[in-house]
Amino acid sequence: MKKKTYWMVRLVQIAAVLFALLACLMVFIYTPFYSQMIVKALNYFVPVEVNEVAAKSQKLAALSDQDSYEPGSDMWIARQAYLKVMEEAIQSENSQNLTVIQARYKALQAIIEEDQKKEADAKEAPAVPLLVQSASEVSAEETPDAAQKVKELLELNSSENKELMAQYIEFLKTHKIEQPASEPVDEQIFKDIALIHDQNQQKKEIQSEPYAIVVLGGGLTLDKNRKDIVINDYTRLRLETTLAVEKQYQLPIVLSGVEAPYMQSWLKQHEVDAKLLEDRSMNTCENSRFSSLLLQKKGGAPTVILITDRYHMPRTRRLFALNGIETIPVEAPMPSKLTRWRPSEQNYDHSRRANYEMLATMRDMWFGTECREVP
Repeated sequence: MKKKTYWMVRLVQIAAVLFALLACLMVFIYTPFYSQMIVKALNYFVPVEVNEVAAKSQKLAALSDQDSYEPGSDMWIARQAYLKVMEEAIQSENSQNLTVIQARYKALQAIIEEDQKKEADAKEAPAVPLLVQSASEVSAEETPDAAQKVKELLELNSSENKELMAQYIEFLKTHKIEQPASEPVDEQIFKDIALIHDQNQQKKEIQSEPYAIVVLGGGLTLDKNRKDIVINDYTRLRLETTLAVEKQYQLPIVLSGVEAPYMQSWLKQHEVDAKLLEDRSMNTCENSRFSSLLLQKKGGAPTVILITDRYHMPRTRRLFALNGIETIPVEAPMPSKLTRWRPSEQNYDHSRRANYEMLATMRDMWFGTECREVP
């Protein structure tokens, strides 16, 4: 009997401790410190490095001769692997290894060309006259529209291409190559070194040259008459922030989300004309993807000023980076302000928003995003 009493007491003690911890957590969630802690963690842990493959679609400058390979092709991936290995050798100040890397790269190109030739020969088959298509039909099928091209470009960062990139890098680092000691240095090495230097310089300067202002919608609501649809407070505050940013930078404005037409009307009432509307996205993933497609069609925007709230910003910046766009964050205020020290319902509004973005970010990073490829 004593033993049963002992375990019941222990169970009550454990339940009491858990209840106390839960109570402390609930109180903490209602303080201003919880949401601030979450947003700091998101800004620290969420990666915002630009996907270099997708960034090719946002480059405004003309491609160099060495960039003439079709993005995503084996030759193009081999080229990126070669530049990466060359950059590592330059940073390690191992200049003697550059000629070896170049020799391995030429060997790799020869292997890829041979494999492509074998694949092309294997696909050749006798043509059946009744099944031969007309030239117009072939032309129509082999010419994908612009949206399809952009879709394919944005999907180049697949696991298969990552694996191929790793294999090429390993080849360029370890493949045994015989090179005569008296062979003169290929001038292409110096061009490649200059290209790597220019690319690194562009990465350093990219933050100073935004090409557009991208504003994400925060939702719609009913007007006071309960009939008309208007922007809600989240969207309004982002647009108010846009007014100040546009006044300073005077850049084209991209309004993203189904709220875009209403956002455009609001800005027009405040004497700002936003002509670039992306009004088909239904979530953050589509905001970033469809906006990047729109910017690409307009000539490209490697860097943009991004306007949304502080909790939404880390996840949004990561998604834009995956679509090849560097973002300069400008945080819009929340409808409610955090109180000082004391717990309050206003603080809970911030904590709830922080929790949502934290869970959504974890979902995106662990399981990937689910949104339409093209609008």
